[in-house]
Amino acid sequence: MGKLFEDFSLGLFFWQAVLFIALVLLLKKFAWKPILDSVNDREEGIKNALDSAEKARLEMENLQADNQRLLQEARAEREAMLKEARDIKNKMIEDAKGEAQAQANKMIAQAQEAIESEKKAAMAELKSHVAGLSLDIAEKVVRTELANKDKQLKLVETMLGETSLSKA
Repeated sequence: MGKLFEDFSLGLFFWQAVLFIALVLLLKKFAWKPILDSVNDREEGIKNALDSAEKARLEMENLQADNQRLLQEARAEREAMLKEARDIKNKMIEDAKGEAQAQANKMIAQAQEAIESEKKAAMAELKSHVAGLSLDIAEKVVRTELANKDKQLKLVETMLGETSLSKA
């Protein structure tokens, strides 16, 4: 170290210091400032990218939550539509059954009315036919009874006797 102090020259030191300071100033102006600016820009870009990634992650979570909610709403709506369709189907079936039952009851009532009407008509025809037969038989009996004079008198007396008996 002693040799270092012996060879020391103040002029050389001065010029070396001036050159070093000039070099530092030049480097500061032309190299360090752009290097530091680019490092700061890079750091800011990374920070912005991280912020954007965080925002994107949060937005993705929100979208997933919205998608889940929409999916649940769609499922609920589908279930409601299916239930409504089933209810409509059951109502249509019940209405059709009721209408068919009413139609069947109406047809049965009409058939019963028709049967009753036919029955009454048959009974009326039968009564008419029986009345006609009865008159024919009565006419024949009366003819045979009235053909003989003695039988006529006896019949008149019997009838008079029955008449007086029924009034008494």
